[in-house]
Amino acid sequence: MGEHATAHVDDRALAEVVTFTSELIRLDTTNHGGGEGSERAAAEYVAERLADSGIEATLLEKAPERTNVVARIEGTDRAADALLVHGHLDVVPAEPADWSVHPFSGEIRDGVVWGRGAIDMKNADAMVLAVVRAWARAGVRPRRDIVLAFTADEEDSADYGSGFLADHHPELFEGCTEGISESGAFTFHAGGGLRLYPVAAGERGTGWLRLTARGTAGHGSKVSSANAVSRLAAAVARIGEHEWPLRITPTVRAALTELAAARGLAAPDLDAPGFDVDKLLGELGPAAALVEPTVRNSANPTMLNAGYKVNVIPGSATAFVDGRMLPGGEAEFRETLDRLTGPHVDWDFHHREVALQAPVDSPAYGAMREALEHFDPDAHVVPYCMSGGTDAKQFSRLGIVGYGFTPLRLPEGFDYQALFHGVDERVPVDALHFGVRVLDRTLLAL
Repeated sequence: MGEHATAHVDDRALAEVVTFTSELIRLDTTNHGGGEGSERAAAEYVAERLADSGIEATLLEKAPERTNVVARIEGTDRAADALLVHGHLDVVPAEPADWSVHPFSGEIRDGVVWGRGAIDMKNADAMVLAVVRAWARAGVRPRRDIVLAFTADEEDSADYGSGFLADHHPELFEGCTEGISESGAFTFHAGGGLRLYPVAAGERGTGWLRLTARGTAGHGSKVSSANAVSRLAAAVARIGEHEWPLRITPTVRAALTELAAARGLAAPDLDAPGFDVDKLLGELGPAAALVEPTVRNSANPTMLNAGYKVNVIPGSATAFVDGRMLPGGEAEFRETLDRLTGPHVDWDFHHREVALQAPVDSPAYGAMREALEHFDPDAHVVPYCMSGGTDAKQFSRLGIVGYGFTPLRLPEGFDYQALFHGVDERVPVDALHFGVRVLDRTLLAL
């Protein structure tokens, strides 16, 4: 079956992935937003472990402490396109008082590694390190060049991370046509013993919006026909109550079709007039959660800011909305926001990133599917579209097609998705071992 069929993951690699996950968690790389954060300690940790295996890494910063690591492993086929494997080093904030263990302890207890980043995504960074170090010990080289990128600032705007790398150091990614990173290939227990492994082959676009209402400032006791707060509140209410129309993208189409088959349902006619997607979602049971957020655009009001004194009518008021756009859905999104905000409220993009799609009939997707099924023969590998976004958006500027692939075999009852940015984030040691084996096989097959 070729070199990829040979296991290169030894006992040392299995031990290292656990140690690396724990030690990376102990390095507090909290991203507070607005440019406040530091990934340097974790970046230096990664670079040192690469250097131990003879892999030369470059550290790059847009600003002090916001450190990225990039390295290239040379493949055996010089004519082949390169593959990008990327993961971010920053994490979202964690309040220690809310946790069962300190979020930056990296504690290993009862076969589980605890701490902020255990799932998102220092576990994946550790897997990559363990795999490439195992290759170095065994004298193994991949077929195609593999570019490793460990980035800063993914948990905010990516301006200091993948955005900076894509815009200012594109030469480091020369030849890369495909990439893999976070938020896919985890076990999703769909009931009745059905084990799904959703591989991300798309992302909704990001449209974080700033709404500004203007009116006439005045005394709170007077009649006001041009109240900025009232105008803003009405617009926010319309946005929050809006029911977005169905929009089935190719990735979601494939997901619905394959999920229906996995559940033993008849193949749905997604193009039938009056197709009832909500009825189908109801028949999919727990698996509906994989696609329900991605059959429509969305816009959720999240922040309000107006006024400074109870008896003063302010002249302006602002709000922020988290908007998400499906591939091909931006024109609809813009038109809808123009209509919902009305004549007295302006809106603009506070932050905007493109929607992504990746083919599910590609050799890359096939290699990911094969590796998961090899190590879990009862696996049902299905594509899905992520409701949020990753660094794949920024790397897409370089023509890199991205997949979400961080393989983890998880026990039933382990709510993987709830632990993203959640309290008591943790990952089973067995899941890390599974991930290293699958990642090794996948990368060498690609």
